[in-house]
Amino acid sequence: MGRTLFEIYHDAEFQTQHHKFSASGPGLVALKEAQAADKGVIIVSGHFGQWEAVRAVIKMHGLESGAVYRPQKNRHYERRLLAGIEAGGKPILATGRVGTKALVRHLRGGGIISILLDEKYSEGVRIPFLGHDALTSLSAAQLALKYDLPMIAAYGIRTGDGNAFRVEFEAPIPHTDAITMTRAFNDSLSARIMTDPEQWYWMLRRWDGV
Repeated sequence: MGRTLFEIYHDAEFQTQHHKFSASGPGLVALKEAQAADKGVIIVSGHFGQWEAVRAVIKMHGLESGAVYRPQKNRHYERRLLAGIEAGGKPILATGRVGTKALVRHLRGGGIISILLDEKYSEGVRIPFLGHDALTSLSAAQLALKYDLPMIAAYGIRTGDGNAFRVEFEAPIPHTDAITMTRAFNDSLSARIMTDPEQWYWMLRRWDGV
């Protein structure tokens, strides 16, 4: 946790360390194709490995991804965290009504946005995650369907001593309905966690009563 937070605090430097990153997967090709067609893209990931490595790789390829974040109550932590996230790409949009409107404008204008979907969302739908129902936001899938955008799961996986990253962009999640698409993401992240459980931020209160 300390290493991850340190990397985010110093994201401006982290983003320039290209030798630490390798990238692969069909989703990276789909991302580039969508951008070449001036089409927005939704990247979905979780608090797994170093998620900022995903945006670092996107920037390495001459593109830029904004992000959605939850404002923090501690003003000192908020200041440092927000500055770090902004160094990884803009716009940085706070959760809530105002942020959602800006998010829609950004996507409709052909922008990329990254969203972490493994936090409990009280107004969400119960969808299995690691074998247990978890309240999950459908917003990413709903936006992908409404504006016909690719929704791509991507992960920044620590390798070796944890100071290098293998960033994998999975194939875009097929457009069906919001629940099916979100479940596909939950299944994808669950599989990643089962393979590398030590890389998931298990301290999140993901399930009711936990």
